[in-house]
Amino acid sequence: MSRSVAKAHADPAQWSTGLGSLRLQRPDWVFFEGAVRPWEEAVLHVSTEAVVRGLNVFEGLKGYWQEDGGFGFVQLDRHYTRMVRSAGLLYIPVTFSYEEYKAACADLTKALRQPDKDLYIRSTLFVVEGHYGANTRADLVLTGYQQEKEPPAPITMGVSTWRRAPDVAMPPRIKTGANYQVARLARIEGRSRGYEDMILLNEYGRVAESTAACVLMVRDGRVITPPASEGAMESITADVLTEIGASLGIDFERRPIERTELYVADELGLTGTLTEITLVRALDDRPFADTPVLSKLAVRYRDAVTGVDPHPAVELAVVPAA
Repeated sequence: MSRSVAKAHADPAQWSTGLGSLRLQRPDWVFFEGAVRPWEEAVLHVSTEAVVRGLNVFEGLKGYWQEDGGFGFVQLDRHYTRMVRSAGLLYIPVTFSYEEYKAACADLTKALRQPDKDLYIRSTLFVVEGHYGANTRADLVLTGYQQEKEPPAPITMGVSTWRRAPDVAMPPRIKTGANYQVARLARIEGRSRGYEDMILLNEYGRVAESTAACVLMVRDGRVITPPASEGAMESITADVLTEIGASLGIDFERRPIERTELYVADELGLTGTLTEITLVRALDDRPFADTPVLSKLAVRYRDAVTGVDPHPAVELAVVPAA
């Protein structure tokens, strides 16, 4: 991507893909049982805890074609670390090292990547043997999906009637599929109201996160996002943006956000591995006219992850061309 093209992304009107950009796909290859195999071979028995109880932990990995022609995954080591942490909280054993994890991602990437697309890998650790924590064995499954090279387009949102579960019920810091049942309900609710995503409140009626990403609110030039204690995911991308923001003179603050504060915010957006920085055009039909702070952050982040203008906060795990 050239500098001129990257800078054109500062205009949200030119952004062409939203949260729905990861459409249903059926790739030819999947990493399963320690190797890249045909898609049809990746099956789980109906009696496994992965199926019966939805027992899994996962990470979303985003790989970008680089300015120099290489291909790199963003913060791969931190995603591995978070997966291991989630697995530990659910007593799921992890038997592979980071280097083995990286090699598996590289193998699948080589089988699937296309020169005109970026790649999103869903990295899931399914429990395939065991019962209620006894004799547990898990298998790493990687599925990869093509993505357009364009940044996400602005979206409209609402505030859901569904609530994020508290830490003592279903801890939000565990990135498990079971935690996304409420996201599914909220998305269904949102579609009925014409919204592309929904914000979930926590048990106290304050902002937790959206169904797919963490919330970024701007007031008086400062970016504010809820901490993990409010029911938000411990966001890798939000940490990266905090460092990028510091280099741009943009302050970040982690603190609770009440619902009405969203309505009086100067700007609103979402952030996550897949969503990058997605600008919010309107919340519950209340529009946000301009997004100078988040647009500036979005362009700088995009330049960093694609190698147009590297940033020390963005670490890339490069997959060789061969």
